[in-house]
Order: sequence, then structure tokens, then C-alpha cells
Amino acid sequence: MSTSDQIVLSATGLGKQVSSPEGMLTILENINLRVSSGEVVALVGPSGAGKTTLLALLAGLDHPTSGSVELCGSRLETLDEDGRAQVRGRAVGFVFQSFHLVPSLTALENVMLPLELAEERDAAARARTALESVGLGSRTGHYPRQLSGGEKQRVAIARAFVGNPSVLFADEPTGNLDTASGERVSELLFNLNKQSGTTLVLVTHDKSLAEKCDRVLELEAGRLLA
Repeated sequence: MSTSDQIVLSATGLGKQVSSPEGMLTILENINLRVSSGEVVALVGPSGAGKTTLLALLAGLDHPTSGSVELCGSRLETLDEDGRAQVRGRAVGFVFQSFHLVPSLTALENVMLPLELAEERDAAARARTALESVGLGSRTGHYPRQLSGGEKQRVAIARAFVGNPSVLFADEPTGNLDTASGERVSELLFNLNKQSGTTLVLVTHDKSLAEKCDRVLELEAGRLLA
């Protein structure tokens, strides 16, 4: 369970609507949640339930139509894009289904990227250590096109953890992987998360992955089920 009673992520009355040819479409409605420091939470639900949209709102990648999000002490709706980007750079890590690696950068350079953007010192050494922690110490000079799907996701995990984030958001991290690679990646993700004490919010269709979490939140038709 959570290592602290400190709330690092909360949403109050969160809603998201988008315009469509048929009029306004409600994606999320009146979402209320609180996540404690060190907690591991799964967001589950059918396709189209709003899981990825909720993750984007919680991480400050998108703006809500209504309600508020507080992430690591910052009220995201009060900040402009630069302000939200600063919060993400300081406190947040991401792992996406499609890896989001930069094709023209080596594995080492991809992991160094968030450190360099934050003007951190010793970026190369820290990135090398992070790659070693995911079993890719011998692949630092390889480009994404030279890596398997599982290796790409391990690079993405190293990049997500290298900045010691307070909160890690993972959107279907095993969704593009075969069963064996997915199991290795999920085990790595949970082990690193446990070692670092990071708060993990995970969107997944994988029931076995959700069962490893401290708490499961189920979305259906844009609402959290009680």
C-alpha cells in the first residue's frame, strides 16, 4: 500500500467535453480521486471509457472542461502550458504504449534527453546507469530501429525513471508487446517503481497487470465506478 498519507495527485469534479458533428460529446464527467505518495493505481475499463483522456488531464498534457487537478502541490488549471511543462519536467515520468523514442537518437541519448532539458548535471553517467538497471548496458549506442519492441520499452522505462519522478504515468505499457516481452517489461516496471518509491498511475487492459496494483479504479462511459 502507499508509503505515505501525503496526497500527490488529486482530481475534483474533473470533466472533459469535445465538439463533434452531433454536438458536444462528454468524454469524462465528474471525476474525483486522490492518490497517495508511493501508491500504485490501475485505471481500467473498456475501450472508449476515457482512460487515456483522464491520464492526459492528470498529467497536465490536456486541459479539462471543468474541475481541477492538483499534481505535486500545483493546481494545473491555474498554469499556462509552460507552467504545466515545468511541473512535468520536475515531478513526472511517462511510459507510453508506442514508446515515443526519438528515432535519430541512440538509446543513451534518448534517456539523457529529459535530464538535458532540465539542465541536470552528469546526464550521460546517470542515463548509462539507468540503462544498466533495465538490462541494456550493452545497447547504449543502438538506435530505436535496432532494438526490439521489448528493448524499446525498456529504454522508455529507463528514461521515465532517470529523473527520479514523484509520479509516473504509464499508458498501456505492454500493449504493443508479445506476452513474454510484456511480462518482462511489467516485472521491470513494478520492481523499479518499488525501489524508487514512485507513485505509479497505470492505464491497462491487462487484468494480471491491474491485479499487481494497490488499487484499481474502473472507468465506464466517462465515469468512475464506485
